Amino acid sequence: MDDMSKQQFPEPTVGALIFNPNGEIFLMKSHKWKGKYVIPGGHIELGETMEGAVKREIKEETGLDIYNIEFLNFQEFVFDKAFWKKRHFIFFDFICKTKSSKVKLNSEGQEFIWVSPKDTLKLPVEPYSRQTIQEYLKTRSKTFDV
Repeated sequence: MDDMSKQQFPEPTVGALIFNPNGEIFLMKSHKWKGKYVIPGGHIELGETMEGAVKREIKEETGLDIYNIEFLNFQEFVFDKAFWKKRHFIFFDFICKTKSSKVKLNSEGQEFIWVSPKDTLKLPVEPYSRQTIQEYLKTRSKTFDV
């Protein structure tokens, strides 16, 4: 049975640029994205709001509680080889804040960093997280108070 036989429809997912009190963004390395840095996130469960999903996914993957959640952008991901499995995703990405920098990674993340928004683009960030960061820098960096 091939990998695609399980996925019948595109999977809606959420992710977030998480800002700590110093204005730094959280990034983690993920084996699912070939060891590149990513923003944390995951699927939306049936009956769950996008905001509920982003709070749950961030808590599960990082141990962080988030607030001031604002929608930033969406992207289509159709069978891109950047991910470890052949998938069709629709990414809904948000910006948010956390009061803590104490992280507890689950098995999805291998390591993490807190980095200034501009410095993120110097790192090996997977293309969809990079696009979200660029969108933030282009459209929201002046209006989102961190």
